[in-house]
Amino acid sequence: MKTDLPFEPVARPEGVRHVTISFDGRDYDLPEGANLAAALLSLGERRFRATPVSGAPRGPFCMMGACFDCLVDIDGVTCQACMTEIREGMVILPARGRGQRP
Repeated sequence: MKTDLPFEPVARPEGVRHVTISFDGRDYDLPEGANLAAALLSLGERRFRATPVSGAPRGPFCMMGACFDCLVDIDGVTCQACMTEIREGMVILPARGRGQRP
């Protein structure tokens, strides 16, 4: 099985503000407004949630909001990471439970 990540590291373009977010207890400095799922994947994060029955790991698949494999809890609200822009101070945890949307 191929283990190399096909994602590039998040670049630090000049003039783009970087903000601190927390994902599963780890702090990251990421570009404000960037796509959350893409940024986390570029950092090597692969497990965004676990299935409610077996606990199997899940991560972004479609990257367009159709599959719900990238569900995360952001500040206590279940959201799709692929449909979320990064903002200052986000506290993100892997989604738990059945992932009902607010």
